[in-house]
Amino acid sequence: MNIKGQNRIRVAVDAMGGDHAPENQVLGSILAAKERAGSVEVILVGKEIQINEILKNNGGKPRNISVENAEEVISMEDSPADAYKTKPGSSLIVALDLQREKKADATISAGNTGAVLASSTLKLGRIKGISRPAIGSIFPTEKGKCIVFDVGATVDCRPNHLFEYALMGSIYMNYIFGIDKPTVGLLSVGEEKSKGNELTTEAYKLLENSNLNFIGNVEGSDILKGKTNVVVCDGFVGNIVLKFAESVLSLLKNRFKSYSEQGFFKKIWIGMFYGTLKKVIKDFDYEEYGGIPLLGLNGVSVIGHGKSSPLAMKNMIFKAEDTVRAGINNKIESALNNKII
Repeated sequence: MNIKGQNRIRVAVDAMGGDHAPENQVLGSILAAKERAGSVEVILVGKEIQINEILKNNGGKPRNISVENAEEVISMEDSPADAYKTKPGSSLIVALDLQREKKADATISAGNTGAVLASSTLKLGRIKGISRPAIGSIFPTEKGKCIVFDVGATVDCRPNHLFEYALMGSIYMNYIFGIDKPTVGLLSVGEEKSKGNELTTEAYKLLENSNLNFIGNVEGSDILKGKTNVVVCDGFVGNIVLKFAESVLSLLKNRFKSYSEQGFFKKIWIGMFYGTLKKVIKDFDYEEYGGIPLLGLNGVSVIGHGKSSPLAMKNMIFKAEDTVRAGINNKIESALNNKII
């Protein structure tokens, strides 16, 4: 893929994947196509008649949007393995096929996470040297941002998996967010080297003897404090951390609303600080981050939240473009082959 000489990055969108598909998927694609008209080409994959109707009702199809028909749909209830085998004509599989056939540079989906993970791995393959692909999630912190790997791709990990997550996370934070020599922390139940279970103590040894900027164990409270740029853990723990963090936004919104309803003056007080409160809440909003690439693949597959709004879909497309242009996969492979990290 000659990215440097390529003007537009082609992003295949699973238009039927998600709680509000295809409406939000199409609207988000329109936003992305207009905002980055010179750098992005969107391929909407799904039921052509429905997609075209939405495009028609929203000003028509921009020049840099095309539609690829796919009549089958993978639902949230479908088994990932069964969906891959029994629904080859689904919007997700067709979108991944476009990438495998070099007709697209990246794929995004807000659909069934397990199906996206399994299908992306089977269709695109893994980078040589990577045992398990990983899903990361960006968290706002007191000092900026950090990324947590893994948040659900692999619930039962081995020590070498955590090392691979640390390597991929470091490269991602370096080239996507411009953080030089990002720090890496191992999520455990205490800061001491001896604290943790067999997985974390063995992973500690691998990280300690690597060229990564490893700072040792970190605890759950250290994530939002911004103690480190990259946090690694198994997918079981990481998914619990992610789901808990997502609930914080809902709690904040409900608390502010409840407080403002307690009286006229409290409503005025909330109104006075609305701009600041909105900014604080925005930092926790998944819509602003869109999605995160499934790192470790021989391609680019970005997974988003099932309830993704048009804004979230737009940002998913941007994240896919940024990941392709940064050449993250090549940098991961190079780091593994040359042992530079």
